[in-house]
Amino acid sequence: MDSPRWLPLESNPEVMTKFITCLGMKETWQFRDVYGLDPELLSMVPRPVCALLLLFPVTEKYETFKQEEEERLKKQPQEVSPDVYFIKQTIGNACGTIGLIHVVANNQKRLEFDAKSPIKDFIEKTAKMTPEERAAFLEKDDSIRVTHESSAQEGQTEAPSLDEKVILHFIALVNVGGTLYELDGRKPFPIVHGKTSEDTFLEDAVDVCKVFMERDPQELRFTIIALSKDSFE
Repeated sequence: MDSPRWLPLESNPEVMTKFITCLGMKETWQFRDVYGLDPELLSMVPRPVCALLLLFPVTEKYETFKQEEEERLKKQPQEVSPDVYFIKQTIGNACGTIGLIHVVANNQKRLEFDAKSPIKDFIEKTAKMTPEERAAFLEKDDSIRVTHESSAQEGQTEAPSLDEKVILHFIALVNVGGTLYELDGRKPFPIVHGKTSEDTFLEDAVDVCKVFMERDPQELRFTIIALSKDSFE
């Protein structure tokens, strides 16, 4: 049986904010573009920032690195906090939604939700599951799938067909208990990127993004989106 495929989400902060509010998260935090990596451009991103989404091209170089990283970390396992919520990706093109689940699930204490919130409900129901069980549960979750599909058709670029091979991939960077984690549903486990804090999170997470970019210096297709507290408060 083929694994299910969804339409890919566009890396558009407005689409993502609307998607997540349709799933019952209040707009006290919103997604915003990070326009550049130098201090001046980072200073334009409203603070605090509780998560980053990185969209990057899956190239041969990256796939080779991913394989080597996995083999290395299987020999030398990292210490991953039990508080980290991690879900595997078994649905084609669902990396945007997986990224958003990673962002929300690992920042529940900071975010606010409506009384009926499909995403909060999903996270609570899957809290005690393994990453693989969560993936299987997502395949059956109609509320998230339907919202994903309508959001995927809302971007400024025409949504690609379901069969088109998308080679751009989203990952989430989050702070859990003062440690910076990379959460990628295509990987077998979270990746630890050292210590961080609320004040330094944006700079620390951007440093991880820079490493992705340096691995593929010819590539220009990188997009960074931050989840920031709304500045009107």
